[in-house]
Amino acid sequence: MDSQSQTALSDSKNVFSIWKVLLPVAIGLTVVVLMFVHDARKENLAQVWQSIHFTPYTWACIALAFLFMFGRDFGLSWRFRALTDRELRWSQAFKVDFLCEFTSCVTPSAVGGSSLGMVFLNSQGIEFGRATTLMMTTLFLDELFFVLSCPIVVFFTPAHEIFASGGSGFSHGIKLTFWVVYVFLFAWTLILFLGIIARPQWVRSVLIKVCKIKFLRRFAAGAEQLGDNMVATSKELRKKPFRFWLEVFGGTALSWTSRYLVVNALFLGFLPQDNQWQWVILARQFVIWVVLMVSPTPGGSGLSEWLFSEYYGDIVSTAGMALVLAVFWRVISYYVYLVIGCCIVPGWLRSTMARFKGHRSSSAPSDSSSSSQN
Repeated sequence: MDSQSQTALSDSKNVFSIWKVLLPVAIGLTVVVLMFVHDARKENLAQVWQSIHFTPYTWACIALAFLFMFGRDFGLSWRFRALTDRELRWSQAFKVDFLCEFTSCVTPSAVGGSSLGMVFLNSQGIEFGRATTLMMTTLFLDELFFVLSCPIVVFFTPAHEIFASGGSGFSHGIKLTFWVVYVFLFAWTLILFLGIIARPQWVRSVLIKVCKIKFLRRFAAGAEQLGDNMVATSKELRKKPFRFWLEVFGGTALSWTSRYLVVNALFLGFLPQDNQWQWVILARQFVIWVVLMVSPTPGGSGLSEWLFSEYYGDIVSTAGMALVLAVFWRVISYYVYLVIGCCIVPGWLRSTMARFKGHRSSSAPSDSSSSSQN
């Protein structure tokens, strides 16, 4: 295990500290409680809850929502298998996926689960340098999906429907935030495309030159490392056939679309009378996830619940029902992964640390013998 992987492993131990797991839970629960108290002043939440009937149809739709989340995990695990040329078994690919999702749950959305993805891949037998190039490829694929799909969805959805109706300050705010984030997302995707496919050496040199500016010098080492990773990624990706790109982008599209459809399944179960809104419900998920990319809270906790309730408030008849849907949405798409992560992370850390100590102890004799020979 080289110095890079040792440093990354140390970072992962800090990320998975107990307080960082409890913080998003505390934020999310606090916001939900405050919203319940606020909505209770406007309407009878007890009546809202009593109006919900958990029929077999409702439970079937909740099961469908969980099935869509499995589709999300299947898509990303399929992508990991394709990226590693089937070196990862399905069980290993799912483990890496769950670890990445857990990282997303306990770090700000701008950081994301890919920040430690190379460590997770390395723990499954993928060489660290190659794992870094693979995670940069997944980052590019995710951003490319957003850049290509969002304009299509916006084009086929009336503006007053996708950005919420009524012309309120909220609808104007979410529209502005969406397009600002999208512009940055487009620029970042273009940099990734140039850096890992078209002109890696050129992008590397530009990054290094930019970081020679006085107030940017502290980022010089990171920029050089990023440039080196882009060059290495480019060398590997240029060998790939077109079928490879179809497969990995197909896994990407499946994973994100499945995640979005969770909300459609919940609306089907709790508000079947609003089926005519199914396309708008799906389209708004694209906007929500783009906006949440700049969330400062771990996993978008707190902001996600509030944004969902406000954003879908013009479709749902009552604010209380919107909040109930938001809670179910977060339980299925977020808190489940926190629980799964808490179950698998301790064992993963123990096995990875044992592997690291074993590697260090086995290499020590050879180091000492070489020094004695000198």
